[in-house]
Parts: sequence; C-alpha cells; structure tokens
Amino acid sequence: MNVFLWIVQAVLAAAFAMSGLTKVALSRARLAALYPWVPDFTMATVRFIGVMALLGAIGLIAPAAAGIAPVLTPIAATGLAVLMVLAAATVHIPRKEPSAVVVNTVLFVLAALVAWGRFGPYGW
Repeated sequence: MNVFLWIVQAVLAAAFAMSGLTKVALSRARLAALYPWVPDFTMATVRFIGVMALLGAIGLIAPAAAGIAPVLTPIAATGLAVLMVLAAATVHIPRKEPSAVVVNTVLFVLAALVAWGRFGPYGW
C-alpha cells in the first residue's frame, strides 16, 4: 500500500504542478483559452489558485521524501481535496461543466485517499 500511495502522490503532484504552473505563468488570454471560467475571476484569484496547487504538489512529495515534517504530506493532500470540492461547488457545477466536475471528483478521491493513508495506517 505504501508504494501505491507514493504512485498516487506522484500522479497528483504532477497534475497539480502542471495546472498550477499554467495558472501562475500564462497570460489571461492564454488561460481563458484553456479554462473557460478564467474571465469570471480576477487574475489575482487565478494566480492564488495556481500558487495553492503548486504548494499542494510540493507538499505531496517533498516533506516525506526529505524526511522533514512528513505530516505535511497528508495535510497537503487534505488541502488539495478541499480545493477540488470548492472548484466543483463554486465554479464547475454552477457553470454546468460536467466533465470538469468528473475531473474534480477523481482528483478529490485520490487526494482523500492519500490523506487517509498518510494520516492513518500508512503514515510515517
């Protein structure tokens, strides 16, 4: 199970790092082409979401890999799970974007699995 959790953590970290980097680095016009919800938010909000995704991605891997404060890994997973619930509830469900809700749900389940495993029986 430990190896499985590491694989899930790596997949989640890659997904959130890519998503976060795009939200932090790209212009508003390029972001709007990728994410149809971007025009509904300020750039500060979009950048904040990107930074949170990047911090979550780092938090999934770095603390446990470095052996420094590994409790931060399930905390990061919990934060990303909350981020997915908020994304679905405040953006994608009101905009009637079912495919985005499915993505949010899958990422939520994976993040919740990591949080459960690392807080519980497979923690450090």
